Amino acid sequence: MAILRKFNSNIKSEINTGFGANAADYGGRFVNKDGNSNIEKRGVSIFERISWYHWMLNIKRWQFLGVIFIFFICINLFFAFLYDIIGLEHLSGIIKGSGVRNFIEAFFFSTQTFTTVGYGRINPIGIVTSSVASLEALTGLLSFALITGLLYGRFSKPKAYLRFSENAVIAPYKDITALMLRVAPFKNTNLVDAEVKVTLGIIIEENGKGVNKFYQLPLEFKSVSSLNLNWTIVHPINEESPLYNFTNEDFANQHGEIVVYVKAFDDMFSNTVVAQTSYVFKEIVFGAKFNPMYKRSEDNTKTISYLDKLNSFMLVPLPGMNEKEKEKV
Repeated sequence: MAILRKFNSNIKSEINTGFGANAADYGGRFVNKDGNSNIEKRGVSIFERISWYHWMLNIKRWQFLGVIFIFFICINLFFAFLYDIIGLEHLSGIIKGSGVRNFIEAFFFSTQTFTTVGYGRINPIGIVTSSVASLEALTGLLSFALITGLLYGRFSKPKAYLRFSENAVIAPYKDITALMLRVAPFKNTNLVDAEVKVTLGIIIEENGKGVNKFYQLPLEFKSVSSLNLNWTIVHPINEESPLYNFTNEDFANQHGEIVVYVKAFDDMFSNTVVAQTSYVFKEIVFGAKFNPMYKRSEDNTKTISYLDKLNSFMLVPLPGMNEKEKEKV
């Protein structure tokens, strides 16, 4: 892991970031692209370190439906095995056949009991079988109540439907350069009073060892009243910037990360929503600028935002580049 030895010591470090200071004990990036912290917790059981409710609310839709489907199949297989162990002769109305056919009949009786459908063709006989069927009916009611709560939680959970550009760029800005990245809403939500915080994390050599240092980057605008189109977040790289005098080689060879935190108010939920991402130095394109991603409609009645152009950029020369560097661009 590369350590930066030459750095402007006059820049004040932000220390209250929540990330560790010892670079030797820190692996990988601080924040993943999806905004989650790049942390793996150990030392306790999986049942203690994972909130299954939060996990079910945050997984993808196809994963959520897959978990419910697998649970439904497995729980009914379990009860079908119980009925098979007790004896299928205790299920009145079952059409007996081969062992596989009998088990399938028990499985579908289980699904009917679990969902409390009860078509009536098959019914339990005896205390043991009736007790298992009663237990399964209760399990089904509780399970569907839990699934209904999870479905409601997923639909009602406030979420910042924001997408960040895959890359940040070092672009021309007035007579200097600036670090730029873009964010845009991609759903039919109305976000107001949006605020952003951008933090630079970098490894600095102190007393012969690498130390994580964090710097709050001053921005051109740190808030906007309404976030309807894309927002290009700009950090001017002047003499007060921790990135001052950084070259393309510095970004390519040093280990650093830009952590971006956006907070906005969603008037639909009357709640504050947040989104977070990060850019390691290798994801920063040196000498580029973003292409426009919106324009007026042909009939001049509305503005069209092209979300597929969120990460669209073009290479450009930067102020202070020599001829060789301009040729590379």
